[in-house]
Amino acid sequence: MEQVLELALRQSQQAEIYEVRFESTLVHFEANRVKQLESRQSSSVALRIVRDGKLGFASAAGSVDSTRLVQMAVQTSDFGSSVEWSFPGHLSLPTVSTYDERVAAIEAYRLIDIGRGVIDQVRTHDNHIQCEGMVSASSGLVRILNSSGLDTSYPKSSLGLFMEGIRVSGTDMLFVGDSMSSCYLFDEADEVTTTMLKQLDRASRAAHINTGVYPVLFTPHGVGAALQPPLAVAFNGRNVIEKSSRLAGRQGERLFHSGVSLRDDATIDGRVSSAPCDAEGSPSRPVRLIDNGVVSGFLYDLQTAAVAGVESTGSGHRSNARSQVRPGISALVLDSGNATFEEMLSSIDEGLLVEELIGSGQGNLLSGDFGGNVLLGYKVEKGEIVGRVKDTMISGNLMEALGGAVTIGNDSRWVGGSLWTPSLLCRDVSVSTTGGEA
Repeated sequence: MEQVLELALRQSQQAEIYEVRFESTLVHFEANRVKQLESRQSSSVALRIVRDGKLGFASAAGSVDSTRLVQMAVQTSDFGSSVEWSFPGHLSLPTVSTYDERVAAIEAYRLIDIGRGVIDQVRTHDNHIQCEGMVSASSGLVRILNSSGLDTSYPKSSLGLFMEGIRVSGTDMLFVGDSMSSCYLFDEADEVTTTMLKQLDRASRAAHINTGVYPVLFTPHGVGAALQPPLAVAFNGRNVIEKSSRLAGRQGERLFHSGVSLRDDATIDGRVSSAPCDAEGSPSRPVRLIDNGVVSGFLYDLQTAAVAGVESTGSGHRSNARSQVRPGISALVLDSGNATFEEMLSSIDEGLLVEELIGSGQGNLLSGDFGGNVLLGYKVEKGEIVGRVKDTMISGNLMEALGGAVTIGNDSRWVGGSLWTPSLLCRDVSVSTTGGEA
């Protein structure tokens, strides 16, 4: 990598190398059995240069031809965006725990045991369920080297589990599932099993809700499905400087309920999205986005921060090791409230409990809209769950859902590895259905 940097600086004023090396083991489950066992090794390098004020980019996988990589970056710089910033130098980085040697050394049979443990418990409860999913473990190293004197690296490990159960009865298909992930070793997946069994119990009966406007109680899964996408879009610095975010120019205003506080935090130990620095070498730090209902900040990488006239928030991300840098979320943390799940449920005279949506990212996220088909949700009557709903859609707007009379639960958990959230009870959510009474 030092050779690449040296060659790049012969034809440019600045250069940065982003290198990732990982080993992974993946166990795929299908029809309640192990379907496939994979072992992967990957090595990728991405090069960015600043040449005559323009950004050039090139990437490669596997063995790297240094000369060719630099040539490609030089060629793309002719068409690159203008650069009025510098790569960060050697800065003090926070200590963030992202590696567990036990995960790096885990053997395939232990991954198989984790998946089988979930499947066996779910099928003991309902032997008509067909389970499929994946258990994976990976470990490796991330290194960032640039012309400003930065040369930093950190190890990374991750252990992940996703399991879904499908039950088919005639034309009806029920989907239940959960996931968990960590940089640290876990031998059991009781949280996933408990969630799936609870979902099966709640879905044991069918119910119908008429089209209308109702209170909707989002479980942590439901918050992730419905509200995380518009939140990520609204606070993205690129959307803010382009004024396509509805929150552009609204920093300092109270636009949300006073109980809503949200931050993005890549410094949380053990999270697969955490790191001591972002993909550009800028130090990670908690970024307050909403403070007691007030819009407090946005997520910027070096490019968007320069345009906005602010400092990078350490939010530069790559969708993969060979992609360009864009601002994005690491780990959204929505502060808990005081209400128990039972208290929120009992306050609903008629409404919905939503666990999972499908198609939730297809709406106008820039305006804060959310919605989709309810893949897993339940009718609530007089504070009781009476059955699972089908052929039902919900729709709403982020500003109205979190700006109105929202009730915040105290049952926070991690969802999808990048969201820590409690359940939320939002009033006046639109519900539309088809079909007659169940």
